[in-house]
Amino acid sequence: MAGQSGIPVIIDCDTGVDDALALLFAVRHPGIDLRAVTCVAGNTDVDGVVRNTLTVLERAGAPDIPVARGAERPLIEPARSARHVHGSDGMGDLGLPAPTRTPADVDAVTLLRREILASPRPVTLVPTAPLTNIALLLRTHPEVTRNIERIVFMGGAVATGNATPVAEFNVWHDPEAAAVLLTAGVPITMYGLDVFMRVVVPGTDVHRLRGSADPGTRLAGELLAHRPTAQGGEPEAEEAGGLGDAGAVCAVADPAGITTRRLPVEVCLAPGPARGQTLVDRRPRPGESEIHEGAREQAVVNVALQVDVDRFVKLYLETVGGPQGQTG
Repeated sequence: MAGQSGIPVIIDCDTGVDDALALLFAVRHPGIDLRAVTCVAGNTDVDGVVRNTLTVLERAGAPDIPVARGAERPLIEPARSARHVHGSDGMGDLGLPAPTRTPADVDAVTLLRREILASPRPVTLVPTAPLTNIALLLRTHPEVTRNIERIVFMGGAVATGNATPVAEFNVWHDPEAAAVLLTAGVPITMYGLDVFMRVVVPGTDVHRLRGSADPGTRLAGELLAHRPTAQGGEPEAEEAGGLGDAGAVCAVADPAGITTRRLPVEVCLAPGPARGQTLVDRRPRPGESEIHEGAREQAVVNVALQVDVDRFVKLYLETVGGPQGQTG
């Protein structure tokens, strides 16, 4: 379980399948002290996100970690779910029982402010969801940045999007909120689709997790199997599943598992096919636009460009499927 000696972490999520995988990892990694979880509409509606988050923490045997309900919709756009990916309940329609735990009696922004300022060590903030809660926090309580070590967010893409040809879902869902995040004034790492899509747990390991006697480990296996990445004749071949959001939390526990470059990043906010794109400037020198029109002010972000897949898969399996989760 997380311990007080670990990195203080707060996860802001829209708990669908891979957010749940991220929570299971954060709870069980000894180097992470999960201080709170805040919920936002995204993969499913915000009340479903709260329910799913409490269910995951309960099945993981987590300590009494505060969970708070956040924004019901983006700053400007209507809410647009990803139930076609994560199931009607956001959790792969696994039929999990309702949690007995209850959320905190404060809203997400209040909880974020309270936990960040109360932490004896600067907090690492890990948003794995649309960034609405984070934007509201930064605009309402900018003083929190003095006790934020860094923000590692799952969002954006250097190359290909998934919500649109160029935009990743979390940023596309609330582009204005993502733009606010980039001006937070703290170190930021973008764990985008370029690395997100690459970390896949082999089917044989997923099959082993699904046979575990431990509820949390077994849940990890069921979640990984929900979105198979390969089709084959044997069940094990069909069960391989991507870690998705959990990779961002792996990057907090083991930063050497990703290769990053400091690059200018901006979010496209104009209406049209590029809305929600994270425009990452990888050019070695300014181009004609800057020469003739002047340089734009852009946030410089640590952008993950490569990931050690085997390293993160091993890390995840050892953390979530280790001695606590031996098959039985």
